[in-house]
Amino acid sequence: MAISHEEQNPISEDPSNNEEDDEDIEEEEEIEEESNQKSRLISERNQLKSAIRRLSTETVAVRVHDVIIKGNIKTKESLIEAEVETLKKASTMQELFHAASVVNSRLERLEIFESVSITLDAGPRELPGTANVIVEVFETKNPLTGNIGVFTKPEARSWSLEGSLKLKNLFGYADIWDGSWAYGWDQTSELSSGISLPRFKGIKTPLTARVSLLSQDWLKFSSYKERLLGLSVGLFSNRNHDLAYNFTWRNLTDPSQMSSKSIRTQLGHSLLSSVKYTYKVDQRDSPIRPTQGYAFVSTSHVGGLTPDSRSLRFLRQDFDFRYALPLGFYNAALNFGISMGVIFPWGSGFKNTPSPLFERFFLGGNSSPVCMLGSPTTLLGFKSRGLGPTELRRLIVDKSDKGSSDASPVRDVLGGDLALTAFADLSFDLPLKVFRDAGIHGHLFAGAGNLAKLTEKEYRNFSFRKFGQSFRSSVGAGIIVPTHMFRMEVNYCYIVKQLEHDRGKTGVQFSFSTPL
Repeated sequence: MAISHEEQNPISEDPSNNEEDDEDIEEEEEIEEESNQKSRLISERNQLKSAIRRLSTETVAVRVHDVIIKGNIKTKESLIEAEVETLKKASTMQELFHAASVVNSRLERLEIFESVSITLDAGPRELPGTANVIVEVFETKNPLTGNIGVFTKPEARSWSLEGSLKLKNLFGYADIWDGSWAYGWDQTSELSSGISLPRFKGIKTPLTARVSLLSQDWLKFSSYKERLLGLSVGLFSNRNHDLAYNFTWRNLTDPSQMSSKSIRTQLGHSLLSSVKYTYKVDQRDSPIRPTQGYAFVSTSHVGGLTPDSRSLRFLRQDFDFRYALPLGFYNAALNFGISMGVIFPWGSGFKNTPSPLFERFFLGGNSSPVCMLGSPTTLLGFKSRGLGPTELRRLIVDKSDKGSSDASPVRDVLGGDLALTAFADLSFDLPLKVFRDAGIHGHLFAGAGNLAKLTEKEYRNFSFRKFGQSFRSSVGAGIIVPTHMFRMEVNYCYIVKQLEHDRGKTGVQFSFSTPL
């Protein structure tokens, strides 16, 4: 039987058809994988929404099984364990989230880590309802930092060159060693060194110590130069309380030999051994431009803790209160504040003893009263140490000049034992959007203040009526340029009231203020 041609040559498979089939299979697999991935994403999103809804509507119980610390090469693990101890006390997920935020902030404030990462993970399967917390820190690569800069005080027409160095985490206890220096063209030179330990062994409060060598020239204002060598030790410090001890040797000299009688009685060596306690609460939304909240500072300073006859014995108390009230339009806010301080000597013969010159209150200068927080110091429109009690300097007559000199007599600024200042400041946005975006805004302000002497039996002549009648005051308006570091103001000040020997001036003034 003859075989046909078709039977002798069976039909062969086409390679191109196989490739198409493979491509179709791959496409189907990709589509299926994408579909599965979308399904997983939708499932995870739904689970996340469910978890968020559950956390926001009900309390989710949890127990921290373990806290795992990673990344610390030089830093002692015991230091980090002490900072993260609050994580172990959390009993709900809400408490754990809050504790993680607090711990993250604490670790970053140590200034020894570039970044901190806290991850919450499920605990062991055999222990349901538990969580592990992973704390990973990234230590600073360069422990040595420094800066140098030129700073100016327009109200005092002075410049200073300042620099500092910091060595961080030398021994692994978050210890910060620093040295700083400053040289002022016409007023101040300072050299200081210190150490701070945020937590050491079982001591929970930060430990600080600082040695300072300072030379300051007050000849222009009060006919004396000041030199001091001091040691300051922080005894206790937390968010609201601060207690420090100071031991300082001071020497006041008068190279001009023209100081007034009150200044001459203060010249020479003295010893300061004192304790200073500060209570501070600041609930304002910003120290640069506060629009709501309040702040309060109370400082108590007791000097004379050594039996040495040269030890300065005094009691000083300062109060400062600020309040910011939002007005609801143009981001406007009304800030007002009042500051008061009093100093008085104690010990044998205290009624006839003057208060220490450098611990008295001096008013004036163009620093912003909104930023300054602590004691009465600022009154816009008046120069530094520009108001208060003064006294004539000693006149030296030149015998070769047979006539009298035409020069007006110069007076020494003495400061006051009682100080009181008050201010009101209305801040508001400017109409231009470019200013609002940059944070530049305007303000209207008014301030008043006064000083009085109480020591050496002067308290007998004091009356609140006379004190109120002699208040100095100023008003004005200006533009404020805030930054993260300081607050710059360009103000026009108008002096409403000043006394005979005050140094107030109506006109345009510049100021640079840092929050304190």
